[in-house]
Amino acid sequence: MALRLTSDAPFFPEILSLHARWRGRQAALVCETGTLSWAEFEAAANRRANAFLAAGLKPGDAIALVMSNGAEMALVIAAAMKAGLVTAPLNTSVRPDAMLTMISDAEARAVIASPDHAATLDAAAADAGGKLPDLKLLDGSGLSGWQALDAWAQGAAETPPAWRAKRDDPLNIIYSSGTTGQPKGILHTHGTRLDWAYDLAIALRYHSGARTLVTLGLYSNISWVMMLCTWLAGGTLFIRSGFSAADVQEQTARHAITHTAMVPVQYQRILDDPDFDAGKLASLQYVMSCGSPLLAHTKAAWLDICPGVIELYGLTEGLITTLDPEDAPGRLASVGKPLPGTDIRILDEDDKDCSPGTAGEIVGRGRIAMPFYHNRPDATREASWRDETGAVWLRTGDIGQLDEDGFLYIVDRKKDMIVSGGQNIYPKDIETVLIEHAAIADVA
Repeated sequence: MALRLTSDAPFFPEILSLHARWRGRQAALVCETGTLSWAEFEAAANRRANAFLAAGLKPGDAIALVMSNGAEMALVIAAAMKAGLVTAPLNTSVRPDAMLTMISDAEARAVIASPDHAATLDAAAADAGGKLPDLKLLDGSGLSGWQALDAWAQGAAETPPAWRAKRDDPLNIIYSSGTTGQPKGILHTHGTRLDWAYDLAIALRYHSGARTLVTLGLYSNISWVMMLCTWLAGGTLFIRSGFSAADVQEQTARHAITHTAMVPVQYQRILDDPDFDAGKLASLQYVMSCGSPLLAHTKAAWLDICPGVIELYGLTEGLITTLDPEDAPGRLASVGKPLPGTDIRILDEDDKDCSPGTAGEIVGRGRIAMPFYHNRPDATREASWRDETGAVWLRTGDIGQLDEDGFLYIVDRKKDMIVSGGQNIYPKDIETVLIEHAAIADVA
Protein backbone atom coordinates (compact mmCIF):
# COMPACT_ATOMS: atom_id res chain seq x y z
CA MET A 1 0.00 0.00 0.00
CA ALA A 2 1.29 3.44 -0.92
CA LEU A 3 2.43 5.71 1.91
CA ARG A 4 -0.15 8.42 2.60
CA LEU A 5 1.21 11.49 4.40
CA THR A 6 -1.97 13.55 4.43
CA SER A 7 -4.75 13.20 6.99
CA ASP A 8 -8.32 14.37 7.30
CA ALA A 9 -8.75 18.02 8.23
CA PRO A 10 -9.24 18.49 11.99
CA PHE A 11 -12.62 19.63 13.24
CA PHE A 12 -13.10 22.17 16.01
CA PRO A 13 -12.37 19.83 18.95
CA GLU A 14 -8.90 19.10 17.54
CA ILE A 15 -8.35 22.72 16.42
CA LEU A 16 -8.91 23.97 19.98
CA SER A 17 -6.47 21.36 21.32
CA LEU A 18 -3.84 22.37 18.75
CA HIS A 19 -4.16 26.02 19.81
CA ALA A 20 -3.55 24.94 23.41
CA ARG A 21 -0.39 23.16 22.28
CA TRP A 22 1.04 25.88 20.06
CA ARG A 23 -0.46 29.07 21.56
CA GLY A 24 -0.80 27.89 25.15
CA ARG A 25 0.28 31.13 26.83
CA GLN A 26 -1.66 33.43 24.54
CA ALA A 27 -5.05 34.74 25.66
CA ALA A 28 -7.98 32.77 24.28
CA LEU A 29 -10.78 34.47 26.21
CA VAL A 30 -11.17 37.74 28.11
CA CYS A 31 -14.33 38.47 30.12
CA GLU A 32 -15.33 40.67 33.01
CA THR A 33 -14.38 37.77 35.30
CA GLY A 34 -10.83 37.46 33.98
CA THR A 35 -8.62 35.99 31.26
CA LEU A 36 -8.06 32.40 30.15
CA SER A 37 -5.00 31.41 28.13
CA TRP A 38 -5.41 28.82 25.40
CA ALA A 39 -3.93 26.19 27.73
CA GLU A 40 -6.31 27.15 30.54
CA PHE A 41 -9.28 27.27 28.17
CA GLU A 42 -8.44 23.79 26.84
CA ALA A 43 -8.10 22.29 30.31
CA ALA A 44 -11.35 23.83 31.55
CA ALA A 45 -13.28 22.78 28.44
CA ASN A 46 -11.92 19.23 28.69
CA ARG A 47 -12.98 18.97 32.35
CA ARG A 48 -16.52 19.89 31.41
CA ALA A 49 -16.52 17.56 28.39
CA ASN A 50 -15.33 14.60 30.45
CA ALA A 51 -17.80 15.41 33.23
CA PHE A 52 -20.66 15.40 30.71
CA LEU A 53 -19.65 11.96 29.49
CA ALA A 54 -19.13 10.64 33.01
CA ALA A 55 -22.68 11.78 33.86
CA GLY A 56 -24.04 9.42 31.21
CA LEU A 57 -24.46 11.80 28.28
CA LYS A 58 -23.49 10.27 24.95
CA PRO A 59 -22.28 11.75 21.65
CA GLY A 60 -25.32 12.98 19.75
CA ASP A 61 -27.24 13.95 22.91
CA ALA A 62 -28.44 17.54 23.09
CA ILE A 63 -27.88 20.03 25.90
CA ALA A 64 -29.88 23.26 26.18
CA LEU A 65 -28.07 26.48 27.11
CA VAL A 66 -30.04 29.30 28.74
CA MET A 67 -27.08 31.38 29.73
CA SER A 68 -25.94 34.97 29.99
CA ASN A 69 -22.81 36.01 28.10
CA GLY A 70 -19.57 35.08 29.78
CA ALA A 71 -16.66 32.68 29.94
CA GLU A 72 -18.78 29.76 31.13
CA MET A 73 -21.02 29.75 28.08
CA ALA A 74 -18.03 29.70 25.71
CA LEU A 75 -16.46 26.89 27.75
CA VAL A 76 -19.65 24.82 27.67
CA ILE A 77 -19.95 25.23 23.89
CA ALA A 78 -16.34 24.10 23.45
CA ALA A 79 -16.83 21.23 25.90
CA ALA A 80 -19.92 20.02 24.07
CA MET A 81 -17.99 19.98 20.79
CA LYS A 82 -15.27 17.87 22.41
CA ALA A 83 -17.76 15.40 23.91
CA GLY A 84 -19.81 15.09 20.71
CA LEU A 85 -22.83 16.75 22.30
CA VAL A 86 -25.26 18.98 20.42
CA THR A 87 -25.70 22.45 21.91
CA ALA A 88 -29.05 24.23 21.67
CA PRO A 89 -28.32 27.82 22.79
CA LEU A 90 -31.62 29.58 23.46
CA ASN A 91 -32.43 33.25 23.08
CA THR A 92 -32.78 34.45 26.66
CA SER A 93 -35.30 37.13 25.68
CA VAL A 94 -38.05 34.72 24.59
CA ARG A 95 -40.87 33.69 26.90
CA PRO A 96 -40.11 30.91 29.40
CA ASP A 97 -42.86 28.69 28.00
CA ALA A 98 -41.27 29.02 24.56
CA MET A 99 -37.93 28.02 26.06
CA LEU A 100 -39.53 24.90 27.54
CA THR A 101 -40.96 24.04 24.13
CA MET A 102 -37.55 24.36 22.49
CA ILE A 103 -35.83 22.34 25.23
CA SER A 104 -38.37 19.60 24.62
CA ASP A 105 -38.05 19.84 20.85
CA ALA A 106 -34.25 19.53 21.08
CA GLU A 107 -34.75 16.43 23.27
CA ALA A 108 -32.20 17.92 25.62
CA ARG A 109 -30.64 15.54 28.16
CA ALA A 110 -29.28 18.43 30.23
CA VAL A 111 -29.89 22.13 30.71
CA ILE A 112 -27.23 24.65 31.72
CA ALA A 113 -28.48 28.03 32.88
CA SER A 114 -27.47 31.26 34.58
CA PRO A 115 -29.13 31.72 38.02
CA ASP A 116 -31.82 34.21 36.93
CA HIS A 117 -32.80 32.12 33.93
CA ALA A 118 -32.72 28.89 35.95
CA ALA A 119 -35.23 30.25 38.47
CA THR A 120 -37.47 31.39 35.63
CA LEU A 121 -37.31 27.95 34.00
CA ASP A 122 -38.21 26.26 37.29
CA ALA A 123 -41.24 28.52 37.70
CA ALA A 124 -42.36 28.01 34.10
CA ALA A 125 -42.03 24.24 34.39
CA ALA A 126 -44.06 24.25 37.61
CA ASP A 127 -46.79 26.42 36.05
CA ALA A 128 -47.00 24.21 32.95
CA GLY A 129 -46.82 20.94 34.84
CA GLY A 130 -43.76 20.15 32.75
CA LYS A 131 -40.34 18.79 33.55
CA LEU A 132 -36.82 19.95 32.85
CA PRO A 133 -34.04 17.44 32.09
CA ASP A 134 -32.73 15.56 35.12
CA LEU A 135 -29.26 17.07 34.76
CA LYS A 136 -29.57 20.76 35.66
CA LEU A 137 -26.31 22.69 35.87
CA LEU A 138 -25.96 26.25 37.11
CA ASP A 139 -23.46 28.89 36.03
CA GLY A 140 -23.27 29.92 39.67
CA SER A 141 -24.50 28.41 42.91
CA GLY A 142 -27.20 28.52 45.56
CA LEU A 143 -30.32 27.42 43.67
CA SER A 144 -32.12 24.32 44.93
CA GLY A 145 -32.26 21.46 42.45
CA TRP A 146 -29.35 22.80 40.39
CA GLN A 147 -25.71 21.76 40.61
CA ALA A 148 -22.98 24.39 40.38
CA LEU A 149 -21.31 23.64 37.04
CA ASP A 150 -17.76 24.60 37.95
CA ALA A 151 -17.75 22.52 41.15
CA TRP A 152 -19.55 19.65 39.37
CA ALA A 153 -16.79 19.44 36.75
CA GLN A 154 -13.91 19.68 39.24
CA GLY A 155 -11.79 16.57 39.32
CA ALA A 156 -12.65 15.49 35.78
CA ALA A 157 -9.74 14.77 33.45
CA GLU A 158 -8.15 17.74 31.69
CA THR A 159 -7.20 15.65 28.64
CA PRO A 160 -9.47 15.63 25.58
CA PRO A 161 -12.13 12.91 25.43
CA ALA A 162 -11.38 9.98 23.15
CA TRP A 163 -14.37 10.84 20.93
CA ARG A 164 -13.44 12.17 17.48
CA ALA A 165 -15.77 14.16 15.25
CA LYS A 166 -16.80 13.09 11.78
CA ARG A 167 -18.18 15.42 9.15
CA ASP A 168 -21.86 14.50 9.53
CA ASP A 169 -21.93 14.45 13.33
CA PRO A 170 -24.41 17.08 14.61
CA LEU A 171 -22.86 20.06 16.38
CA ASN A 172 -25.62 22.51 17.27
CA ILE A 173 -29.24 23.52 16.87
CA ILE A 174 -30.09 27.20 16.64
CA TYR A 175 -33.76 28.07 16.81
CA SER A 176 -35.01 30.67 14.35
CA SER A 177 -38.49 30.66 15.88
CA GLY A 178 -40.47 29.13 18.69
CA THR A 179 -42.13 32.13 20.28
CA THR A 180 -45.33 31.10 18.54
CA GLY A 181 -46.22 27.83 16.85
CA GLN A 182 -43.90 24.89 16.38
CA PRO A 183 -40.19 25.61 16.87
CA LYS A 184 -37.88 25.53 13.88
CA GLY A 185 -34.44 24.31 14.88
CA ILE A 186 -31.62 24.78 12.38
CA LEU A 187 -29.21 21.86 12.71
CA HIS A 188 -25.58 22.10 11.69
CA THR A 189 -22.90 19.42 11.67
CA HIS A 190 -19.21 19.53 12.51
CA GLY A 191 -18.56 19.61 8.77
CA THR A 192 -20.90 22.45 7.84
CA ARG A 193 -19.77 24.56 10.81
CA LEU A 194 -16.10 24.06 9.98
CA ASP A 195 -16.64 24.98 6.32
CA TRP A 196 -18.80 27.91 7.43
CA ALA A 197 -16.00 29.20 9.67
CA TYR A 198 -13.33 28.76 7.00
CA ASP A 199 -15.35 30.65 4.39
CA LEU A 200 -16.40 33.40 6.79
CA ALA A 201 -12.90 33.83 8.24
CA ILE A 202 -11.61 34.52 4.73
CA ALA A 203 -14.48 36.87 3.87
CA LEU A 204 -14.23 38.78 7.17
CA ARG A 205 -10.39 38.78 7.19
CA TYR A 206 -9.78 37.00 10.50
CA HIS A 207 -6.21 36.12 11.50
CA SER A 208 -4.24 34.84 14.50
CA GLY A 209 -3.87 38.38 15.83
CA ALA A 210 -7.63 39.00 15.78
CA ARG A 211 -8.97 40.54 18.97
CA THR A 212 -12.71 40.10 18.66
CA LEU A 213 -15.30 42.00 20.72
CA VAL A 214 -18.56 40.09 21.31
CA THR A 215 -21.48 42.17 22.60
CA LEU A 216 -24.39 40.05 21.35
CA GLY A 217 -25.59 36.93 23.17
CA LEU A 218 -23.77 33.70 22.37
CA TYR A 219 -27.15 32.19 21.48
CA SER A 220 -27.06 34.33 18.33
CA ASN A 221 -25.65 33.00 15.08
CA ILE A 222 -23.99 36.42 14.67
CA SER A 223 -21.94 35.72 17.79
CA TRP A 224 -21.13 32.24 16.46
CA VAL A 225 -19.61 33.96 13.42
CA MET A 226 -17.20 35.82 15.68
CA MET A 227 -16.59 32.89 18.01
CA LEU A 228 -15.88 30.22 15.39
CA CYS A 229 -13.83 32.50 13.13
CA THR A 230 -11.69 33.58 16.09
CA TRP A 231 -11.33 29.99 17.32
CA LEU A 232 -10.35 28.86 13.84
CA ALA A 233 -7.69 31.56 13.49
CA GLY A 234 -6.38 31.27 17.05
CA GLY A 235 -7.21 34.84 18.07
CA THR A 236 -8.69 36.21 21.30
CA LEU A 237 -12.37 36.58 22.18
CA PHE A 238 -13.43 39.51 24.35
CA ILE A 239 -16.93 38.62 25.57
CA ARG A 240 -19.04 41.33 27.20
CA SER A 241 -22.15 40.69 29.28
CA GLY A 242 -24.09 43.28 27.28
CA PHE A 243 -23.87 46.22 24.91
CA SER A 244 -23.51 49.94 25.38
CA ALA A 245 -22.05 52.46 22.97
CA ALA A 246 -19.68 53.75 25.64
CA ASP A 247 -18.46 50.24 26.52
CA VAL A 248 -17.70 49.34 22.91
CA GLN A 249 -15.55 52.44 22.57
CA GLU A 250 -13.83 51.88 25.91
CA GLN A 251 -13.11 48.18 25.31
CA THR A 252 -11.88 48.81 21.76
CA ALA A 253 -9.44 51.46 22.97
CA ARG A 254 -8.28 49.49 26.02
CA HIS A 255 -7.73 46.15 24.27
CA ALA A 256 -6.89 47.25 20.71
CA ILE A 257 -9.91 45.38 19.34
CA THR A 258 -9.51 44.47 15.66
CA HIS A 259 -12.81 42.72 14.80
CA THR A 260 -16.44 42.78 15.82
CA ALA A 261 -19.88 42.06 14.43
CA MET A 262 -23.03 43.95 15.34
CA VAL A 263 -26.51 44.71 14.06
CA PRO A 264 -27.22 48.09 12.42
CA VAL A 265 -28.91 49.68 15.44
CA GLN A 266 -25.72 49.13 17.47
CA TYR A 267 -23.60 50.93 14.88
CA GLN A 268 -26.07 53.82 14.86
CA ARG A 269 -26.15 54.05 18.66
CA ILE A 270 -22.38 54.35 18.76
CA LEU A 271 -22.52 57.22 16.27
CA ASP A 272 -25.29 58.87 18.31
CA ASP A 273 -23.41 58.60 21.62
CA PRO A 274 -22.97 62.17 22.99
CA ASP A 275 -19.41 61.24 23.99
CA PHE A 276 -18.58 59.49 20.71
CA ASP A 277 -14.84 59.47 20.04
CA ALA A 278 -13.72 58.00 16.72
CA GLY A 279 -10.15 57.92 18.04
CA LYS A 280 -11.09 55.15 20.47
CA LEU A 281 -12.03 52.94 17.52
CA ALA A 282 -8.76 53.43 15.64
CA SER A 283 -7.59 49.82 16.16
CA LEU A 284 -10.58 48.32 14.31
CA GLN A 285 -9.55 46.50 11.13
CA TYR A 286 -12.78 44.81 10.03
CA VAL A 287 -16.31 45.12 11.37
CA MET A 288 -19.28 43.16 10.12
CA SER A 289 -22.91 44.31 10.05
CA CYS A 290 -25.81 41.92 9.61
CA GLY A 291 -29.30 41.08 10.81
CA SER A 292 -30.97 43.82 8.78
CA PRO A 293 -29.84 46.29 6.12
CA LEU A 294 -27.24 48.82 7.22
CA LEU A 295 -28.58 52.19 6.08
CA ALA A 296 -26.37 53.85 3.48
CA HIS A 297 -25.65 56.94 5.58
CA THR A 298 -24.67 54.78 8.58
CA LYS A 299 -22.44 52.61 6.40
CA ALA A 300 -20.79 55.70 4.88
CA ALA A 301 -20.14 57.17 8.34
CA TRP A 302 -18.57 53.95 9.56
CA LEU A 303 -16.38 53.60 6.47
CA ASP A 304 -14.82 56.90 7.55
CA ILE A 305 -14.13 55.39 10.99
CA CYS A 306 -13.08 51.90 9.88
CA PRO A 307 -12.33 51.32 6.17
CA GLY A 308 -12.99 47.60 6.70
CA VAL A 309 -16.79 47.69 7.04
CA ILE A 310 -18.25 44.47 5.63
CA GLU A 311 -22.00 44.08 5.30
CA LEU A 312 -23.26 40.50 5.46
CA TYR A 313 -26.58 39.12 4.33
CA GLY A 314 -27.26 35.61 5.42
CA LEU A 315 -29.43 32.96 6.98
CA THR A 316 -28.51 30.69 9.85
CA GLU A 317 -29.63 27.90 7.52
CA GLY A 318 -26.46 28.48 5.51
CA LEU A 319 -26.56 31.16 2.81
CA ILE A 320 -24.23 34.17 2.96
CA THR A 321 -23.26 37.12 0.81
CA THR A 322 -20.83 39.88 1.78
CA LEU A 323 -20.09 43.33 0.42
CA ASP A 324 -16.34 43.75 0.55
CA PRO A 325 -15.16 47.21 1.60
CA GLU A 326 -13.28 47.51 -1.69
CA ASP A 327 -16.60 47.15 -3.54
CA ALA A 328 -18.64 49.47 -1.31
CA PRO A 329 -18.05 52.84 -3.06
CA GLY A 330 -20.95 53.52 -5.39
CA ARG A 331 -23.03 50.58 -4.17
CA LEU A 332 -23.60 51.20 -0.46
CA ALA A 333 -27.10 49.69 -0.67
CA SER A 334 -25.77 46.33 -1.87
CA VAL A 335 -25.06 43.27 0.29
CA GLY A 336 -22.43 42.07 -2.15
CA LYS A 337 -21.83 38.65 -3.66
CA PRO A 338 -21.98 35.05 -2.37
CA LEU A 339 -19.09 33.61 -0.43
CA PRO A 340 -16.75 31.59 -2.67
CA GLY A 341 -18.27 28.12 -3.02
CA THR A 342 -21.81 29.44 -2.51
CA ASP A 343 -24.20 30.17 -5.36
CA ILE A 344 -27.45 32.16 -5.52
CA ARG A 345 -30.25 32.65 -8.02
CA ILE A 346 -33.21 35.03 -8.19
CA LEU A 347 -36.51 33.32 -9.06
CA ASP A 348 -39.79 34.79 -10.21
CA GLU A 349 -43.21 33.54 -9.07
CA ASP A 350 -42.94 30.66 -11.57
CA ASP A 351 -39.48 29.68 -10.23
CA LYS A 352 -37.79 30.96 -13.38
CA ASP A 353 -34.58 32.97 -13.29
CA CYS A 354 -35.01 36.73 -13.13
CA SER A 355 -32.93 39.01 -15.32
CA PRO A 356 -30.65 41.62 -13.69
CA GLY A 357 -32.67 44.47 -12.19
CA THR A 358 -35.77 42.31 -11.68
CA ALA A 359 -36.81 41.39 -8.15
CA GLY A 360 -37.55 37.82 -7.12
CA GLU A 361 -36.98 35.29 -4.36
CA ILE A 362 -33.37 34.58 -3.42
CA VAL A 363 -32.38 30.91 -3.37
CA GLY A 364 -28.93 29.56 -2.63
CA ARG A 365 -26.83 26.45 -2.24
CA GLY A 366 -23.36 25.50 -1.05
CA ARG A 367 -21.36 23.41 1.37
CA ILE A 368 -22.29 25.57 4.37
CA ALA A 369 -26.01 24.84 4.11
CA MET A 370 -27.76 22.99 6.95
CA PRO A 371 -28.72 19.39 6.18
CA PHE A 372 -32.27 19.90 7.52
CA TYR A 373 -34.46 21.45 10.20
CA HIS A 374 -34.44 19.38 13.39
CA ASN A 375 -37.64 17.32 13.70
CA ARG A 376 -39.27 19.37 10.92
CA PRO A 377 -39.31 17.50 7.60
CA ASP A 378 -42.26 19.67 6.58
CA ALA A 379 -40.26 22.87 7.07
CA THR A 380 -37.26 21.32 5.29
CA ARG A 381 -39.42 20.48 2.25
CA GLU A 382 -40.97 23.96 2.27
CA ALA A 383 -37.51 25.56 2.27
CA SER A 384 -36.22 23.42 -0.61
CA TRP A 385 -36.27 24.02 -4.36
CA ARG A 386 -34.92 21.63 -7.00
CA ASP A 387 -33.39 23.04 -10.15
CA GLU A 388 -33.41 21.57 -13.62
CA THR A 389 -30.51 19.22 -12.72
CA GLY A 390 -32.15 17.97 -9.52
CA ALA A 391 -29.83 19.95 -7.23
CA VAL A 392 -31.49 21.22 -4.04
CA TRP A 393 -31.43 24.95 -3.25
CA LEU A 394 -32.47 26.78 -0.07
CA ARG A 395 -35.47 29.07 -0.38
CA THR A 396 -34.85 32.21 1.70
CA GLY A 397 -38.26 33.89 1.55
CA ASP A 398 -36.35 37.11 0.85
CA ILE A 399 -36.86 39.25 -2.24
CA GLY A 400 -33.75 40.58 -3.93
CA GLN A 401 -32.32 41.58 -7.25
CA LEU A 402 -28.94 41.50 -8.96
CA ASP A 403 -27.36 44.35 -10.87
CA GLU A 404 -25.48 43.90 -14.13
CA ASP A 405 -22.26 43.19 -12.20
CA GLY A 406 -23.83 40.50 -10.03
CA PHE A 407 -24.15 42.50 -6.81
CA LEU A 408 -27.15 41.58 -4.68
CA TYR A 409 -29.65 44.12 -3.36
CA ILE A 410 -32.23 43.09 -0.75
CA VAL A 411 -35.73 44.34 -1.50
CA ASP A 412 -37.83 42.86 1.33
CA ARG A 413 -39.32 39.73 2.82
CA LYS A 414 -41.59 37.87 0.39
CA LYS A 415 -44.38 37.57 2.96
CA ASP A 416 -44.30 41.34 3.67
CA MET A 417 -45.05 42.34 0.08
CA ILE A 418 -48.19 44.46 -0.38
CA VAL A 419 -50.21 44.17 -3.58
CA SER A 420 -52.16 47.34 -4.41
CA GLY A 421 -53.78 48.07 -7.73
CA GLY A 422 -51.90 45.17 -9.27
CA GLN A 423 -48.58 46.62 -8.19
CA ASN A 424 -46.08 45.01 -5.81
CA ILE A 425 -45.18 47.39 -2.99
CA TYR A 426 -42.38 46.56 -0.58
CA PRO A 427 -42.31 48.14 2.90
CA LYS A 428 -38.56 48.70 2.55
CA ASP A 429 -39.20 51.09 -0.34
CA ILE A 430 -41.48 53.14 1.91
CA GLU A 431 -38.94 53.00 4.74
CA THR A 432 -36.19 54.24 2.40
CA VAL A 433 -38.20 57.39 1.72
CA LEU A 434 -39.32 57.94 5.32
CA ILE A 435 -35.82 57.64 6.81
CA GLU A 436 -34.69 60.65 4.76
CA HIS A 437 -37.02 62.93 6.77
CA ALA A 438 -35.12 65.03 9.28
CA ALA A 439 -37.63 64.27 12.06
CA ILE A 440 -37.33 60.47 11.71
CA ALA A 441 -34.50 58.61 13.44
CA ASP A 442 -35.54 55.08 12.49
CA VAL A 443 -38.46 53.30 10.88
CA ALA A 444 -39.80 49.76 10.58
